[in-house]
Amino acid sequence: MGMNDMIQFFRQMSGRLGSNIYAGVQGQSNMQNISFIRQLQKEMKENNCLDTPLQELQVVVFDLETTGFYPEKEDRVISIGAIKMTGHELLKTETFYSLVHSPQPISEEISTLTNITNEELRSAPFVSEVLMEFYKFIKNHTLVAHHSKHEQSFMQKLTWDLLKTRFEHRIIDTSFLLRLSNPLIKSIPLEEACEQCGIEVINRHHALEDAKLTAHIWSHYLVRAQSMGYKNLREVYEYLAKIR
Repeated sequence: MGMNDMIQFFRQMSGRLGSNIYAGVQGQSNMQNISFIRQLQKEMKENNCLDTPLQELQVVVFDLETTGFYPEKEDRVISIGAIKMTGHELLKTETFYSLVHSPQPISEEISTLTNITNEELRSAPFVSEVLMEFYKFIKNHTLVAHHSKHEQSFMQKLTWDLLKTRFEHRIIDTSFLLRLSNPLIKSIPLEEACEQCGIEVINRHHALEDAKLTAHIWSHYLVRAQSMGYKNLREVYEYLAKIR
């Protein structure tokens, strides 16, 4: 048995033996991870993003590709992509991307949609590894996502299942700034938001590329918010609260 075959064998055995596909990291390593997350949570409480000038606001825009919409029904994350921003600028060298090992085959529909193969997922890092690397990347930054409830629900499930602690990062949905232009808007598809901003849609349903598209949308509306006289997120929150 070659080294690659042996690695694959142990991955398969791990998937078969685990009663939960998100079985947690064990032992001392897990305690270190929990300690790291709790330190991040402490830092987030001290990070007052609401009063940070918009041109200085640091966020991480991210996207998850998943096998479905319901983590509580064992739908799972198969890739994570993210990009950092300061103000309206995308930090193009500050990106994160990883596939996530899947102990079970994904459907042909999901494979076609995401252009991710079962072979790639079989050799991808375990979710415990990817989650911790992602936390190290985002640190205590505010997060941004399009249709953020989807990302939030999976991050909550992963963080609790793996680390037995709550996911406490602030996530701002892109619709938050979109509502400055159209207060009645709730949520629109990513493609439609891109069209409204004049953003070319490429490599759709690739986690990093979708994160970049979302970042361009956030950038577009952040500039618009500044042109309307808003200095920080708190002022935007206060305005939107009045027109609900």
